Amino acid sequence: MIKLYHAPRSRSSRFIFLLEELGAPYEIANVSIRRGDGSGALDEGNPHPHGKVPVIRDGETVVYESIAIALYLTDKFPSAGIGPVVGDPARGAYLTWLAYYAGVMEPAWMSAFMKTDVPRGTAGWVKTDEVMALINATLSKGPYILGEKFSAADILIGTTFQLFMGSPLLEKTPLLEGYVNRVTSRPAYARAQAKEAV
Repeated sequence: MIKLYHAPRSRSSRFIFLLEELGAPYEIANVSIRRGDGSGALDEGNPHPHGKVPVIRDGETVVYESIAIALYLTDKFPSAGIGPVVGDPARGAYLTWLAYYAGVMEPAWMSAFMKTDVPRGTAGWVKTDEVMALINATLSKGPYILGEKFSAADILIGTTFQLFMGSPLLEKTPLLEGYVNRVTSRPAYARAQAKEAV
C-alpha cells in the first residue's frame, strides 16, 4: 500500500491523479505545509526533510521530489503503461522530459514569477519563451509529450499548464488548451479531483 503525504491545493494533488491512473493501492495522509501566504506549519508527521509535499511511503521506502516519485511509481506499476520501462525505445524521452520538467521548466517559471533575470549560461535553465518554443514544437507533432502515448510526464506538465494558462506567465493558445483538456478529461483526473475535495 502506497501512502501519499498530501496537502490540498499543492503539488501533491497531481499524485492522486497519477495513483488513480496507475490503479495502485494507496491511502492519503493529509499533512500541513507552510504556504506562500504565511499560513500553515511544519507537520511532524511528514517525512519530507523540509516539510514539503509530495512524499510517498512504500513499506520502509520513502520517496520525495515529484520526478523521483513519478519514476518510482511508474516503474513499480508498469502494467498501467504510462511510464516507458527499461528497454522501451520511449524510455529515453520519458526520462528526459521528467528531468527537463524539474531542472528547466519549474526554474524558468519561478524566475519569471519572481521577476529575476538569470543571465544566459549561468544557470541550468532558460527563459520561459524558450521552454514554450520546445513545448509547442513537441505538442504540434502529437497529442502528448511523448507523441501518441500519454505518460506521467503529461500529468506533471499538463496540470501545471492548467494552473497557469491564461495568466501573465503562460499564454492561452488553442494548442495548449487542447493539450490541457486531453490531460484533464481523463477519468482518473476526475476521480482524483473528487478525492482532493474530501
